[in-house]
Amino acid sequence: MLIYFSASIRSGRNDTENYKQLINHLENYGKVLTKHIGDKNLTSNGEVGLTDNYIFERDISWIQDCDVFIAEVSNPSLGVGYEIRFAEDLEKRILCLYRKQEGKKLSAMILGNPNINIHHYDTIDEALVK
Repeated sequence: MLIYFSASIRSGRNDTENYKQLINHLENYGKVLTKHIGDKNLTSNGEVGLTDNYIFERDISWIQDCDVFIAEVSNPSLGVGYEIRFAEDLEKRILCLYRKQEGKKLSAMILGNPNINIHHYDTIDEALVK
């Protein structure tokens, strides 16, 4: 199974350790195409040495090829939102993971979408539940 894992890069890297743990867990189920998202050396500057056009084309191709699309959406990101919508247009199975945070709510555009499965969690262990 090919898994596309999406999470914030340029909108902030505060949850990198969670991303890494999620990716490691997902590797039990298939090949994660976007392992770089869990790399602690990847900063909010993005992937150094790659053009924006290259990243766009590569990621679109990966979403087209994936069997399942999983996004960690606790940190709002325009890119992640774009990818979710693109995956939805391709009728991919979509799971969004959202860590509950005091004073913050997940967008109604995600919560209200019947094509997206949502899993709320408080701890990373809760996110790793099958």
